[in-house]
Formats: sequence, C-alpha cells, structure tokens
Amino acid sequence: MKKLTMIFTVFCLALLPVMEISAQEVTSGDIVGTWLNEDKDAHIEIFKKGDAFFGKIVWIKEPIDPETGKPKLDKHNPDPELRSRPSLGLMLLTNFVFDDDEWEDGEIYDPKSGKTYSCYMVFPNEKDLDRLKIRGYIGVSLLGKTTYWTRVKE
Repeated sequence: MKKLTMIFTVFCLALLPVMEISAQEVTSGDIVGTWLNEDKDAHIEIFKKGDAFFGKIVWIKEPIDPETGKPKLDKHNPDPELRSRPSLGLMLLTNFVFDDDEWEDGEIYDPKSGKTYSCYMVFPNEKDLDRLKIRGYIGVSLLGKTTYWTRVKE
C-alpha cells in the first residue's frame, strides 16, 4: 500500500506543471500598455497618472486627412474650439479607477462621432490579458456599445 501511495504522489507531482492550479489575478497595472482598437486604425496608449488611468492615441493608420492633405483633426468635436486639435495625441480614456478586476467610473471619447460616454473596461478572460473589453454607455451600462481592443506586442 505504501508503494501505491508513493507512485500516486509521484504521478500527481508530475502533472502539476501541466495542470492549471488557479486563475491569474488581475492587477490594476495589467491594463497599462499600447492597444489596437477594433477597427485596427489606431493605437491607444493606456497609462496611469496618480490613482487614475488614461488613454491617448499614439498611432493612426492614416494620419493625413484626405480632404485637407494635413494631419487629421478632432473635427467632430461638439465644441468648435476643440475641432482644431490634432487627432494624434488625443485623450480618449479619462479618469478610470481600478476596482475588483475592472476599470470603472471613467469616460471614453469617440473621435469618429465627437461623443463622450461613461465607460468601464475589463479583461473578458482573466487568463488572456491581451484582449480588453470596453463598454461605453449612457446612463446604465445596458444601453451602450462594446468594443474589443488587442494589446500591441512591442
């Protein structure tokens, strides 16, 4: 019986590297990095400033506006004074706080429509920290739109 117990123990120890013991725990800094939007036409760098997280456009697939021949501007902004600011460097994500595996209480700006929405971000699969779910909404999160970004490998 002792030999059988020993064989079972060795067998179990041999399986440990193959078996997943527990889910990876998400930390606040896991979101930091550069992300490709779902349309695959922009990279957004997410960074931490103080206790909050922000995101700005750091790359645009087509940075030149075909209508003007100049760098793209925030032309859909509802504030006429902001329509002349460049799209490159534009802050899209503001004031997110990390709470219980989720970044919440922030806002996302959509430069294609000029609208700003309440927003939260979460990894839909805690084992895959290279895919980010972003949910923008008005009022309650049931009324909104979800998009998925993928991490840019550097």
